[in-house]
Amino acid sequence: MTATVYVPRDAAALALGADAVAAALVSASTAVGQTAPGIRIVRTGSRGLFWLEPMIEVATPAGRIAYGPVTAADVPGLLEAGMLDGGAHKLRLGRPEEIPFLARQTRLTFARCGVIDPLSIDDYRAHGGMKGLARARELGAAATIEEVTQSGLRGRGGAGFPTGIKWKTTADAPGNRKYIVCNADEGDSGTYADRMLMEGDPFALVEGMAIAGFAVGASKGYVYTRSEYPHAIATFDAALVIARREGLLDAAFDIEQRVGAGAYVCGEETSLLESLEGKRGQVRAKPPLPAHQGLFGLPTVVNNVISLASVPSILVDGAAQYKALGFGRSRGTMPIQLAGNIKYAGLFEAGFGLTLGEIVNDIGGGTFSGRPVRAVQVGGPLGAYFPPALFDTKFDYEAFTARDGLIGHGGVVVFDDTVDMARQARFAMEFCGIESCGKCTPCRIGSVRGAEVIDKIMAGTNVDANLALLTDLCHTMKFGSLCALGGFIPYPVMSALTHFPEDFRHPVAPRAAA
Repeated sequence: MTATVYVPRDAAALALGADAVAAALVSASTAVGQTAPGIRIVRTGSRGLFWLEPMIEVATPAGRIAYGPVTAADVPGLLEAGMLDGGAHKLRLGRPEEIPFLARQTRLTFARCGVIDPLSIDDYRAHGGMKGLARARELGAAATIEEVTQSGLRGRGGAGFPTGIKWKTTADAPGNRKYIVCNADEGDSGTYADRMLMEGDPFALVEGMAIAGFAVGASKGYVYTRSEYPHAIATFDAALVIARREGLLDAAFDIEQRVGAGAYVCGEETSLLESLEGKRGQVRAKPPLPAHQGLFGLPTVVNNVISLASVPSILVDGAAQYKALGFGRSRGTMPIQLAGNIKYAGLFEAGFGLTLGEIVNDIGGGTFSGRPVRAVQVGGPLGAYFPPALFDTKFDYEAFTARDGLIGHGGVVVFDDTVDMARQARFAMEFCGIESCGKCTPCRIGSVRGAEVIDKIMAGTNVDANLALLTDLCHTMKFGSLCALGGFIPYPVMSALTHFPEDFRHPVAPRAAA
């Protein structure tokens, strides 16, 4: 008899010793004279409960039973306790679906992550894969676009633009060749949803891109992946080989993965297109929009990984069912990524509408340090800092915009009461200066001047005058920058000034001004 044990190979689990756990299980299975049954190991993605990684699961007649966090040293004791039959042990977590963090979720896009072998097309099909593409072909191109439009799906990369409208614009644009470009240049702090999906369920992205290609009449797709994701790059490349072998990709529509060189600004769609064309990653002026003149000057759909991977479930379950989830104009589910000083870090997929307080305190469990939460940054390095007084804010594009914030890619980074918000504001300006493509003056020069002004404020030099100057500078960057990098950097700076003014008046001895 052979027992099946599922061991994650997601990058987060690997960083916490998943390979050593797998090796210990192999060693135990092949040990001379062992009396335990053989062990079949299946390497999966992660379910996203990072504080429990490596979380391994055992197939039993009663369903999968999870154990975690497991180290290689725990393996002998787990086997002695009857883990292969779901036996009791201090690390036993029970059925994964009943763990509160997972039980509260609505998993659509990430339903297969941590469940299947990412590179088994049979596993993918057995868990509902390829049904979305089949339905798209039944509906036809125009009806597929209409289904996506009616679902209310908006870009999950941060802009929140309606996906169906973008697709229809590209479909209607004249051109004998069109492209689907997937933005996998996930650069926001505290985000990892794209990586998790590409490592844990790559065929979902392949299927979503194939549906998009069919819908708009594109014959070629590109995935632009950040170089810092070696495991995602390798897994997706392997998935493409399998997809071609299985006939999912062919001359009618094929996908190629390109790896970026680490520039944050290439997360902006036009800068990404410039990089794909082999040029320096600089922002293009708009119009023309990429949907009209994108990659190589031809009509191009540029969507985020999660946007594209959400499409198959919309086609399978129908637009109405997807649209029934969410809040306001934000429909469907969002993979909320909890990071920073938080007790339960991980990916939580749910419909829009949870409050920020529910996300941080109820789901995330408050700070890891046990100290009070002081600030939460949502939306990456361009996102605003929200104090607990704003924890009633709904996780919704419009609700955050109304309070001078943004959801971005769904990253939620928590800080306790030891954080210095003036230093956080300075970091935003410094980050912008380093990552600016240099094309426009407000971003290129304003960010450098901003860091210098904050240095003077922190040194106690002409504080009132420099605070006024900083505010004016933020206004110039917000309305004068060519793209969102310079245009949104004022969000973290001004939110720090607004909600944490005391941190900009440190009782420190002034130093010489620059």
